[in-house]
Amino acid sequence: MSEPALRVVAASRLHDLRRRVLRGGDASAVVANTHDDDPTSLHVAVVLGDDVLASASYFLEPSPDAPGILAYQVRYVATDPAWQGRGLGAAVLAAGEEELRRRGVNLVWANARDSALDFYRHRGWTVVEGSAHVSAETQLPHHRIFKELIEAAPTTSA
Repeated sequence: MSEPALRVVAASRLHDLRRRVLRGGDASAVVANTHDDDPTSLHVAVVLGDDVLASASYFLEPSPDAPGILAYQVRYVATDPAWQGRGLGAAVLAAGEEELRRRGVNLVWANARDSALDFYRHRGWTVVEGSAHVSAETQLPHHRIFKELIEAAPTTSA
């Protein structure tokens, strides 16, 4: 049997996993994003044959907490429940962060479920104080989080 492999994939390959893991299997849930097919977007997955085991999607999107800095938002971070706890979620995050660093991106940010905050903290992410909110899509508690990838150059005034 082959081993799971980390790949950059088309967003459409991720829709089933997004629906099953992040939307409770709701067949009517919207799992496509208007930026899925944007050429600046990045979709990273761990795949085994035709199966997507874990995924994360990265969209060029300014951070509400750091305007003017080149930033991407990570969304739809998910791991198939049968594969959780094996480092696959960490692998898609690390691969996405590395590619964004290569692209010269300063910051990656997300609206993270409160239930996943420790997962992100253990990987160097910071929770934005005072950013607690309930997601309109899932009705679950979230916080904004961020990770600096490349220190932004200080701005100078003439």
